Amino acid sequence: MSKFIDVHHGMVGITADQLQQAHDADLAIQGEEKVTFEHAWADPDTGVVYCLSEAPSAEAVQRIHERAGHPADEIHAVPLDV
Repeated sequence: MSKFIDVHHGMVGITADQLQQAHDADLAIQGEEKVTFEHAWADPDTGVVYCLSEAPSAEAVQRIHERAGHPADEIHAVPLDV
């Protein structure tokens, strides 16, 4: 499995409750694609949301986000960490 960071734009004004609801929607179906969403962060002022996941592919991450109603604008593999 690989790590991925994905980015969502256009979520200006997102609240902590809305971020949690979106994250929970991903968690509810993540197993169907063998994805594990680990964390989500948001900047309500810029409307940018970031998600960290472990998954078999970027496509699997996108399929879950699409089905949950918030497709990612960018998905980046994270092959190295320290």
